[in-house]
Amino acid sequence: MSSEKIETREKILNAALKQLEAGHAASVRMSDIAKQAGISRQALYLHFPARVELLIATARYLDEVKDIDARLAKSRTAATGVERLGAFIEAWGNYIPEIYGVGQAFLAMKDTDEAAAVAWEDRMQAVRHGCNAAVKALKADGALSRDHSIKQATDILWTMLSVRNWEQLTGACGWSQRRYIETTKLLAARILLNDDICK
Repeated sequence: MSSEKIETREKILNAALKQLEAGHAASVRMSDIAKQAGISRQALYLHFPARVELLIATARYLDEVKDIDARLAKSRTAATGVERLGAFIEAWGNYIPEIYGVGQAFLAMKDTDEAAAVAWEDRMQAVRHGCNAAVKALKADGALSRDHSIKQATDILWTMLSVRNWEQLTGACGWSQRRYIETTKLLAARILLNDDICK
């Protein structure tokens, strides 16, 4: 891809992010984004023929800008499953407030906007993948509770780490970010680890 094409693509993705972060979720149209990027609609469609492709790329671009790989490095290189679980909860849990503006926009759109729903699901499946990797590491170490299969444990952790749960606890309940992380780690350990590890 030429440097000019890369530059235009980044203009488009930055424009889409700005629209989402500004809370214009109900009207994030291709024409709005093209205008924000300072390009024609035709130029936008050359890069993203469908709106769903643009929204997915925008959500992934946010992860790139925020360097999600660096944030997950501690989890991915953890020596044990227990360490991986804790590091993953910290990495994702502390990432939520940074991407909440965009996440809130996707959540507001997804019930009536198929493209937004697909884009949001794409990113949430990435989170589920991280949950699954942590659970599999617990299983490999013999640390996973015998009460849960790998799938069930992944379901539990993924649900615990949902943006909606973070929103409820830190917003409506007034929890600090630190309390949210510490309590989530404690609950995950109690639910997912076998009794020998929890003692």
